[in-house]
Parts: sequence; C-alpha cells; structure tokens
Amino acid sequence: MPRLRFRDKRSPSRLEARFAFLWRAANGPALEKELVFHPGRRWRADFAHIPSRTLIEIEGGIWIQGRHNRAEGFLADIEKYFEAAMADWTVLRLSERQLTLEAVERIVLFVKLASSQPGCFSSPMM
Repeated sequence: MPRLRFRDKRSPSRLEARFAFLWRAANGPALEKELVFHPGRRWRADFAHIPSRTLIEIEGGIWIQGRHNRAEGFLADIEKYFEAAMADWTVLRLSERQLTLEAVERIVLFVKLASSQPGCFSSPMM
C-alpha cells in the first residue's frame, strides 16, 4: 500500500513553524534548519544551534499514531538520537505541549549559556 504524504517534506510542519515563530519572539540566535549532523547517514535535525551543539527536534503526529509512535519509527529515532549524543550533540525533543514562549525562552537561555561556556550544558533554570 502506498504511503500517504501529509505535507511536502521541504516545507516546515505546523509545529515547526510555531517553534520558529516562538524562537524569533524569544530573540533566539540563528538556527540551521534541517541540518545533516552525521557524516555517514542522512539524518537531519529539525533545528540546530551549531555553537552550542544543540539539536532541536519537534515531535509531531503523536496523537495520530504517526511515524514517531510506531515501532520502526520509534526505534529509528532512538538510533538517531543515540548517534547524535555520541557525537557530542545535546538533543532537545519537543512535543506540541512544549511549544510555549516560556519553554522556548528557556531553550534560548540554554543555547546562549552553552555556547558562551564550552563544556557547560546546564542552565540555572533547568
């Protein structure tokens, strides 16, 4: 059976667009979109802050049994996040519930602190 495509993969999802809006509202530093972070795989992160080595993943489709909730997709995500962590990336996974200005402001503070103090990955607010 052919797989249904809900959106063009090149355009941001509704949740990614909301995150980007909140990031701008929180005066967040520049982010790379769809960064390929692994040299041997085609894995991409939704957003990446390179100076702090932080990947931000927006997890959608959780209420409709989307890709992230089915066994194969879930296992693939675990492998992707494991490899990112082993390559010294901090991975922040956000659901729709974390897409608030308060949460995004905390992430902005985190990446600013992490990029200004290499090796320091904890925020006083965390």
